Amino acid sequence: MKQKTIRHYFSTATFIAILFTINGCSKSTTTTTTVLGDWSRASDFEGVARTEAVEFTIGDTAYVGSGFDGTNRLSDYWSFDHNSGTWTQKADLPNAARSSAIAFTAAGRGYVGTGYDGTDRLKDFYEYNPASNSWTKKADFAGSARYDAGAFSLNDKGYVTCGFDGNHLKDLWEYDPETNQWVQKASLGGTKRSAPSTFVIGSNAYVVGGINNGTYPDDFWMYDAGSNSWTEKRKISNASTDTYDDSYADLERSNASTFVMNSKAYLLCGERNGILGTAWEYNPTDDTWASKTALEAAARSGAVTFTVGGIGYITTGSNSTYRFDDLWKFNPDVAVVSGN
Repeated sequence: MKQKTIRHYFSTATFIAILFTINGCSKSTTTTTTVLGDWSRASDFEGVARTEAVEFTIGDTAYVGSGFDGTNRLSDYWSFDHNSGTWTQKADLPNAARSSAIAFTAAGRGYVGTGYDGTDRLKDFYEYNPASNSWTKKADFAGSARYDAGAFSLNDKGYVTCGFDGNHLKDLWEYDPETNQWVQKASLGGTKRSAPSTFVIGSNAYVVGGINNGTYPDDFWMYDAGSNSWTEKRKISNASTDTYDDSYADLERSNASTFVMNSKAYLLCGERNGILGTAWEYNPTDDTWASKTALEAAARSGAVTFTVGGIGYITTGSNSTYRFDDLWKFNPDVAVVSGN
């Protein structure tokens, strides 16, 4: 757990305490650190605690399901109403329960596929209709059966990239709901990887992080569906001689979670030689990352995140043998001051 913090409205008292210490010629010092971003607990996920679940958002409703509870793969799905804080159980995903799958939203419906059932890597693929609360089997994913892939949607089409099929991957596949067909597109530039993070800002998708043969790639890529092309962005490591990336090594991670608020992306948690709880904000205007307040709950990997009602949320995930069902929401603009 992150240590208890003192919000910005105590900053005056902290300042007076510092002056008193200085004027008293004490050898002790007080150090304060201010970081933007404040976490607060919301209505717990109502399903069983789990990790490696998936999420898709239709309108202003988030849907969370599948995953692994430490013993069993799961197929249950739940919707979240942010206005009431209510979770409602929905129809189960048919056929194989799974973890480490992909999900995206396209043309007002949710899609789930690939993953791992405890024995086999999967490539089956399903569409969820919120009006009828029903699932329909669609054309199997056209790439190899895999888990720990990344997914996103652009222009009412879904995309699946990377993952692990016995080999780390970087291929990209586009799904068109109108034709129920998959088409292979330009592969991700740079390093192959599994368990990457993906997000969409405006008309572009981004792929960052992941793992490849025990190493954490530092290359970061943007995809333009119109031109079917990838552009490399600044590396997420201390790769330059400038100061802006001096702490970027903390960004390198796999199995992290992302959400987008106000045209900025937030990357948090995941793992890199251990479980992480730190959070970062990405600004596409200048292609830079800024450290934000770490998750004020247990650090975790394999969590799901979503944005509804203009607020970013994180839930589920795991740390060692612990699986989580708590739900946390994030305000990126509140100053949090900690002292020691």
